[in-house]
Amino acid sequence: MSAERTFLAIKPDGVQRGLVGEILGRFERKGFKLVALKQLIPSRELAEQHYGVHKERPFFRGLVDFITSGPVVAMVWEGEGVIASARKLIGSTKPLEAEPGTIRGDLAVNIGRNVIHGSDGHETASFEIGLWFDIAELNDWSLSDNAWRIE
Repeated sequence: MSAERTFLAIKPDGVQRGLVGEILGRFERKGFKLVALKQLIPSRELAEQHYGVHKERPFFRGLVDFITSGPVVAMVWEGEGVIASARKLIGSTKPLEAEPGTIRGDLAVNIGRNVIHGSDGHETASFEIGLWFDIAELNDWSLSDNAWRIE
């Protein structure tokens, strides 16, 4: 059985503010394994599919416009409990409510420019990974310190 995986995306504000390394480092230091990474400017079609659950909401167009406005760094991370742990590392959607020490608490400006997206559950992660990555782009490899980990 493979370890749990989640999808994360550093949004255009995070990329343009030079926060990619800072954000990647937080997940690496936590001990998660990066299995896919790419930078792209999402098409409107991709963005509309990604935010499809919000299609009827008044803010849908703004979400799509923003995520397609510049480069996004899309990632897949793997590890035990990575979905829930990533959500804690990311912090509340509203930066003013995000705890200090979280990505959004430390780095985000406002709800419309909150630096990062993270899958909120197993089904969402599976959908988003499949939407943003081809299976051939996912790299299976072993961390060299696996032998040191306590099960």
